[in-house]
Amino acid sequence: MKILLTGVTGYIGQRLLPVLLEKGHEVVCCTRDKSRFDRSKYPNPNLSVIELDLLNQDTLSNIPKDIEAAYYLVHSMASSEGDFEEKEKISAQNFLKGIKETSLRQIIYLSGIVNEDHLSKHLASRKKVEDILSESSVPVTTLRAGIIIGSGSASFEIMRDLVEKLPVMVAPKWLKTKCQPISIRNVLTYLEGVLGKDQALGKSFDIGGPDVLTYKEMLLRFAKVRKLNRKIWVVPVMTPRLSSYWLYFVTATSYPLAQHLVDSMKINVIANDEAIKKLIPQDLIGYEESIQLAFDKIAQNEVLSSWKDAMSSDLLDEGISKHIEVPVNGCFIDKRKTKITDPEATLAKIFSIGGENGWYYGNWMWKLRGFLDKLVGGVGLRRGRKNPDTITAGESLDFWRVLLASKKERRLLLYAEMKLPGEAWIEFKITPENELVQTATFRPWGILGRLYWYSVLPFHAFVFEGMIQNLANSNPTVQN
Repeated sequence: MKILLTGVTGYIGQRLLPVLLEKGHEVVCCTRDKSRFDRSKYPNPNLSVIELDLLNQDTLSNIPKDIEAAYYLVHSMASSEGDFEEKEKISAQNFLKGIKETSLRQIIYLSGIVNEDHLSKHLASRKKVEDILSESSVPVTTLRAGIIIGSGSASFEIMRDLVEKLPVMVAPKWLKTKCQPISIRNVLTYLEGVLGKDQALGKSFDIGGPDVLTYKEMLLRFAKVRKLNRKIWVVPVMTPRLSSYWLYFVTATSYPLAQHLVDSMKINVIANDEAIKKLIPQDLIGYEESIQLAFDKIAQNEVLSSWKDAMSSDLLDEGISKHIEVPVNGCFIDKRKTKITDPEATLAKIFSIGGENGWYYGNWMWKLRGFLDKLVGGVGLRRGRKNPDTITAGESLDFWRVLLASKKERRLLLYAEMKLPGEAWIEFKITPENELVQTATFRPWGILGRLYWYSVLPFHAFVFEGMIQNLANSNPTVQN
């Protein structure tokens, strides 16, 4: 079957793609920017990539006419700017316009459980998208999930931050809200299982795991799996705003996303529909086992996708390719060069930079910069990196976004997503003459941008110099 897969660079899309390819389907991957999709990871002739931005009608003509099924995995809640509800509405409407002339026979949409009378903005928007898609002449199969547990999922990573960083928690009353978490493995089985099934056409199904838990119970069971002793006191006085700030400063989430999450966490999310279990029978994985499976993947460096890759400024909306050409005019540039004796070792260190590996010099200053970024509403350093050794274009790396990562070209280019009065890039490149070139570029916005550059210039003098020397040295002494 020829399948259109939207949201392929998102958390679920990256997990679903290899499943569909293994089943022998022909998959057309949709991405707003081809440079975000690493085609080399999928040496499969049944895969093709098109550029499709559902907020831009000019790209709708790229949709092949002979597609037979489509997965709609688009959402905008992680967007830092604008009205995500309006974006999701427009995206769904444009999607219907784009498929009008195709041979599509089924749309599969992953939504949220919406069984309460009062819904959060996030869940209400998910339901609105479902209603819009249902206006199509093509039958829609909707799978409604609550919290999805898997390595790299938002719920998993946020709970991990809370449990591992806070021995004692004074938490808001929404920790008493009930939900029905489901393992990512079960979600993927359902998503693939309803494909082409006549009994699923035009129907909606709630999907959930075997456990119904409060958020407090989920945190305590997470701690149990990690063999950590944690205490949680629930207080009624914490307002939604305070709850959002609490979540924002403790975890890797952005403040806008924290607001949406807190809003949704006040709603019970419990599956009411048992029909999917008869249609797609499978062994449902319990919550604690799901947590353990996620950590097994992390231990093996096999995290396929991370929700943090979607957390950014408007960079992903504009397209990564627009930022790959680093400007020169009107910019401040710190460029350093040094000869290297072991280019392969240096290249390995370049592609391992950030996250738990650190920045090879002055790590305490990088952490301080990340903390200051958090104070002004930025992403900070807590996003880390998905894999300690490999990285690809489009991924997040602490408070940077990877624009280009090519070991063949021996080049890594990062774009800053911290709060700045300007734009910043940092590039690491090894020349054919085995010279390491490290270039930091800053394009200031007005006088404030220039003042910022001169204020941090003294720190650059030794941080950037120490970093390039430790990258070039085969046995560096990392300064913390």
